[in-house]
Amino acid sequence: MPAPTHTTGRHRAGDPAPTDPSADGRREDVAPAASGSGDRTGPLGHLGTRISGALTGRRSAWVMLAVFVALLVAMAGGLRGAGPAAGMDALPDSSESSRAAAIADTMEGNRYQPVFAVVTRDDGGELTADDTAAIESLRADLAEVSGRDAVGPMPAEDGEADLVMTTVDSEADDDTIDAMIDDLRTAADESAPEQLTVSVTGGPAVGSDIRGAFAGANFTLLAVTIAVVAVLLLLTYRSPILWLMPLSIVALADGAAGALTSMLGEQFALAFDSGVISVLVFGAGTNYALLLISRYREELHATDDHRAALATAWKRTAPAIIASNVTVVLALMTLLFAVMPATRGLGIAAAAGLLVALVAVLFPLTALLAVVGRKVFWPFVPKPEDAATRRDDAEHGPFAAVARTVTRRPAVAAITSVVLLGVLATGLIGTRVGLSQDEQFASANESSTGFVAMAEHYGAGESAPHQIVVHEDAAEAAVETAESVPGIDRASVTGTTPDGWAVLSAIGTAEPESPAAIDEAEGLRDSLHALDGADALVGGTTASAMDVRADSLRDLLVVAPMILAVVLLVLIGLLRAVVAPLVLLTVNVASSVAAIGLGLWAGRLLFDIPALDVTVPLLAFLFLVALGVDYTIFLVHRARHEAATHGTTQGMVRAVGSTGVVITSAGVVLAAVFAALGVLPLVVLGQLGLIVGLGVLLDTLVVRTVLVPALFALIGDRMWWPSRPAAAQHG
Repeated sequence: MPAPTHTTGRHRAGDPAPTDPSADGRREDVAPAASGSGDRTGPLGHLGTRISGALTGRRSAWVMLAVFVALLVAMAGGLRGAGPAAGMDALPDSSESSRAAAIADTMEGNRYQPVFAVVTRDDGGELTADDTAAIESLRADLAEVSGRDAVGPMPAEDGEADLVMTTVDSEADDDTIDAMIDDLRTAADESAPEQLTVSVTGGPAVGSDIRGAFAGANFTLLAVTIAVVAVLLLLTYRSPILWLMPLSIVALADGAAGALTSMLGEQFALAFDSGVISVLVFGAGTNYALLLISRYREELHATDDHRAALATAWKRTAPAIIASNVTVVLALMTLLFAVMPATRGLGIAAAAGLLVALVAVLFPLTALLAVVGRKVFWPFVPKPEDAATRRDDAEHGPFAAVARTVTRRPAVAAITSVVLLGVLATGLIGTRVGLSQDEQFASANESSTGFVAMAEHYGAGESAPHQIVVHEDAAEAAVETAESVPGIDRASVTGTTPDGWAVLSAIGTAEPESPAAIDEAEGLRDSLHALDGADALVGGTTASAMDVRADSLRDLLVVAPMILAVVLLVLIGLLRAVVAPLVLLTVNVASSVAAIGLGLWAGRLLFDIPALDVTVPLLAFLFLVALGVDYTIFLVHRARHEAATHGTTQGMVRAVGSTGVVITSAGVVLAAVFAALGVLPLVVLGQLGLIVGLGVLLDTLVVRTVLVPALFALIGDRMWWPSRPAAAQHG
């Protein structure tokens, strides 16, 4: 039989009246609700009572723990998939550059892609006759390794660099290509004299370097994420035991989510970055756990039956956790309307990962807490206290004191907060959108070093020519037209396809993917599209970057309003009001814009980030709005309950006081987890982690603590229109 409960006679404002504990006919192995709070069915009704009882019962908790842990382990070990079909740089097949690449890939002889060995002197001087002889030897060595002809030397006009070119089979698997690039680089290092630097670059080498940069990166990200969460949970709970509970369950959830998203990636050819999914699962899962355990600890002060306390905590927090999860998942599903493959794929994969995190926290974590009991909080084990003598954080805690100060002069607090957000948003002014080719990696690699050397000594456009496909009978006219475009140095036909297309290469003078190179690509498209009968398509590295920018802007303009609509509808349904959701959504948008500006300020000042990647605005806006609404739901859901007895202003003060610690803890954890994205080699992920991390802290420390209470104090009971809180109805 369950232990007798300690009755305090306490009934929390806004909770349903106590009911008969035996009314739902629970079996004796199912824990009753805490008597100190009444047997409250909560928003989930009797279903919530039955589920929480099964999760916290003496025998049923063990069963539920075993079932759900086995399910997570089975998912992690049993689901198989090759992972995402592409990464964050994927382009839709419908884009012009993708269509041009698809045609060029059918070109005769296109199977073998060029690899360049760029040779320079360490002292930066001109190459000598002895150096040229060494380069001849290098050419022979590279030809022997590749098994293909090698061309060179090809000296630069300034005499300070030389090139040797060979080819590798682009249709080989990644491991074979990577091994070939390694062999070529080893041969180059052994062949070149000490005074020469040889950088092997080109398309296959770039792909190999990208794969090499990510080899082990996801493991590093996971290790850093786990370490960050472990430290923050240890500081939050001040217990050498408790932090292991949520961390172990969330880690299981991450394994299961990784396997599930890997399978989805293969089955539906999704493009996304798996590291982002891990960050979301750990961040959201830990946030949910913090909310549940915080309420559990609060309920333990009301009863000596930890199972009853946990059952009550589950029933009172599950609706808010589910509402926040559903909001984020629905917001992520709006990404299905994006045209960028990585954006669409991330929406599906992240939604799946968050659903796994939700199940893991609400079920196996709850059952685990029921099994281990209240001693898991050691050395600060919560003990039942009389409500009259126990300090009420909703009235006397530090966050309540801040909220009370804010609501005494709400206009000043609101204006100050809005001005601060406006100042931070100025980081957006003058920001260049779009990273050039050599700005996309957090650290230099041999491919990028080689491209820089080619640009310096052979011309910036030599490393990444514009690619053009036209009907074969229009090839000569296309060459003449391309060479007339400003910035194009020369153009030539490089091959034909079996379907009657000619593939052209146009060498520009600007650095690939730079604004000047984009002007070249736009000029080529404008001129060649007007060429009769050519049906010209312009692709290549710079054109691809241009298409990514256009499609990303389209996605931002289409998907961002959909995200806002989803969040608004969820808030209206949850709060049964119109004014409060509109105000909160406006605040959320302002906070998100300010966060992006703050991230750009920090990026420029601390990390010398030259520009914002084109995919970051939409993804940052999505995560800031969708994750920010988590804290909105946690806070305002509690404020509405408190307002029923204490009125809107004092209800918000009490809500901030009672949720301030857990929301701040959750915000710090989520910010730190997103910051861990900085260990990955792509600048876009580092930017995303920086902006979202700083944005979550801004939202937690300023918006939820100062601006929202100030606005509630200014607007008052009208916030709940068309409904009215009980205190207003009776007062």
